[in-house]
Amino acid sequence: MALEDLSFRNRTEAGRQLATHLTSVRSRNPVVLALPRGGVPVGFEVAKALRASLDLVLVRKIGAPGHPELGLGAVVDGAHPQRVINNDLVAELRVPASYLEAEAERQLREIERRRRSYLGGRYPIEVEGRTVIVVDDGIATGGTVRAALKALSRSRPADLVLAVPVAPPDTIEQLRAEAADVVCLLTPEPFYSVSWYYDDFAQT
Repeated sequence: MALEDLSFRNRTEAGRQLATHLTSVRSRNPVVLALPRGGVPVGFEVAKALRASLDLVLVRKIGAPGHPELGLGAVVDGAHPQRVINNDLVAELRVPASYLEAEAERQLREIERRRRSYLGGRYPIEVEGRTVIVVDDGIATGGTVRAALKALSRSRPADLVLAVPVAPPDTIEQLRAEAADVVCLLTPEPFYSVSWYYDDFAQT
């Protein structure tokens, strides 16, 4: 396969290409939830093509005490914010419930601050009973997307779809358990980084 077939010009082109693989859900009252920041221009093109509502899904990691890079779970916003906790890791590290509660609340406040910054006073779109399409500009390890999918599934959508332009094949296989359908245009092996597959990957 030629190199140009393994890359996108930019996020706009990636979103337009992704939308062509999602036309079957247009009649199912879909809502597109984009992961900021890079997923927003991709999600915009998908929502426009499907004539769907567009909103953000904001995810914040709950870091371990003294090791914030080690994720104990995540907080995911929406009409009904959810917490996704790795209970095995919490038990292994003997993390107090009081710490989890305080850290989750702190991250939820940060999510609310970002939502106000991005969207003003607009409330999250209610997803219950709707086809939800979660969009990002690409996936590497999948931790953030996995947390978003787990949380959104609790909001009882009619269908939960993950749609991304590029991701490693093993990550995509792992994420299939979290969504009714997964659409990924490129699954290169070996996988380098999301930016590798874009000619223009400027910050959003």
